[in-house]
Amino acid sequence: MTNKFEDTIHKSLHQYLVGVGEVDERLPECPDVTDRWQSIGLSYIPDGAREFRDYPVASLGWMMYIGMAVAKLWVDEWEIYSQIEDLYIYMRDKRGYDALDEYICEDVLMVRGKDAESLAQLVSECAARVNADLMREQIEPGTKEAFDAYVTCLRQLYLFGMAMQLKRMGYHMERIG
Repeated sequence: MTNKFEDTIHKSLHQYLVGVGEVDERLPECPDVTDRWQSIGLSYIPDGAREFRDYPVASLGWMMYIGMAVAKLWVDEWEIYSQIEDLYIYMRDKRGYDALDEYICEDVLMVRGKDAESLAQLVSECAARVNADLMREQIEPGTKEAFDAYVTCLRQLYLFGMAMQLKRMGYHMERIG
């Protein structure tokens, strides 16, 4: 997959999320969270890819929730959670794949009620936008190119989930001076 596609996804999500005030113009850097992407992504792909055909928005959106969760865990108790080898499996196995969003909202992010509904709408909108960008590429399903594009989408959603959560917790990336 070319960097052009990843740039398209990145710019689309960034523009949308800046516009709705969910991320700053300058995105945060958090190596502890970004470094976990590869292991989380590899662990997630079997579940996410299986669900993608029938539930593409959920398959993509769950990764945004995961990015938010890992950022929250990083702020709250990283000394403990950094020791867990597979954070995705750890979170998934709390309530199962289908309820991953609810587990993350309620038990990790501590978001309920109208706030959880608003977050679900935001994540769904981001995932739908990414899915639309993916469909516009007209990549043949089942190919290496399709797999690479899916992974690219997941990676961007994970990173933007992290950025959103860090901003929600008061981390703002602003130019000094």
